[in-house]
Amino acid sequence: MERIYLDNAATTPLDKAVIAEMVKVMEDYYGNPSSIHAQGREVRTLIEKARKSVAHLLNAVPAEIFFTSGGTEADNTAIVCGVSTFNLKHVITSKIEHHAVEHTLDNLLKKGVIDQVSYVDIDEKGNIDYDHLERLLQQHPRSMVSLMHANNELGTLTDIERVGELCEQYDAIYHCDTVQTMGHYVHDVRKLKVHFLACAAHKLHGPKGVGFLYVNHNIKISPLIFGGAQERNMRGGTENVYGIVGLAKAFEIAHDHMEDHRLHIQNLKSYLINRLQAEIPGVLFNGEIDPSKSLYTVLNVSFPEMDMGDMLLFNLDINGISASGGSACSSGSNIGSHVLNEINANATRPSVRFSFSKHNTREELDYVVDKLKHIVEQNINV
Repeated sequence: MERIYLDNAATTPLDKAVIAEMVKVMEDYYGNPSSIHAQGREVRTLIEKARKSVAHLLNAVPAEIFFTSGGTEADNTAIVCGVSTFNLKHVITSKIEHHAVEHTLDNLLKKGVIDQVSYVDIDEKGNIDYDHLERLLQQHPRSMVSLMHANNELGTLTDIERVGELCEQYDAIYHCDTVQTMGHYVHDVRKLKVHFLACAAHKLHGPKGVGFLYVNHNIKISPLIFGGAQERNMRGGTENVYGIVGLAKAFEIAHDHMEDHRLHIQNLKSYLINRLQAEIPGVLFNGEIDPSKSLYTVLNVSFPEMDMGDMLLFNLDINGISASGGSACSSGSNIGSHVLNEINANATRPSVRFSFSKHNTREELDYVVDKLKHIVEQNINV
């Protein structure tokens, strides 16, 4: 059997239609989009066409879309520049945010740019305590709130609408890391009370090294990267043209087939949950698994305590199965998942994050369960 890829929350394979679109740009469009001659103008047209397409799918206006190098830069820009522009001294977040948020806030606190970071309470499944969030906003009404839409390790969803309403009520600036949910859910920014949204193309079958930041038209922030007048003076540097075109194409495909893909992937996730429960006694799930409260592409599983439990991912890998123990951005770290640590998730058990895409099948999951069952039975503590 060919390798089975179940690490789509880390990155997704490029869609063939996206590759074709990007190759055409690489072969035929080489002008610098800042140049005023014909070759430059035609490349500028490609960028603005992509911006218009992305904006349309978000119900935004093109001027609200700024292309970046990916989700990390988008998150950094929103937080660093939002805090600086509005002279915000207090930020409300959670302790299970992506490191692109967590480490950025740590740095701002260390440098004295902000005075305090408050952490909203979460439960054992990673759900936000909205009453506690409101109490924090009452105490610090002019704050930045940075809470992700779906946790990248657990899949637990946050109610963006509810957070946005609270932020509006207490005059807070709301940044939402939507890297895991762009292309999987409809984000109508005319209905959401949100100031910033982030996207990374490689999470939705687009290219790596490109993303975008949505900035609500009611606010204007200073740049993070200086150097040129690109992105309407918001991000210096020659644009990644074929990346931007690839992002727009991937975003279009995701939206065109969103419901079909959601049904297919949700069925796979439910199928794997049922098979694991039936075949491996004592298996537990981290985060929400209720479809209404959980990102359908992510399933975090804790297996029974076993000998060589820390080798579970390696054993899966040598059996042709690619998965992860948490965020791929933390690979190489020996301190474990900060997300699982925060929710006290089965600390002595080996945990695996399986994340699915439109390409996965039930036959692949049957193979995975069979291999997992064998690995557990061979290593289980008696």
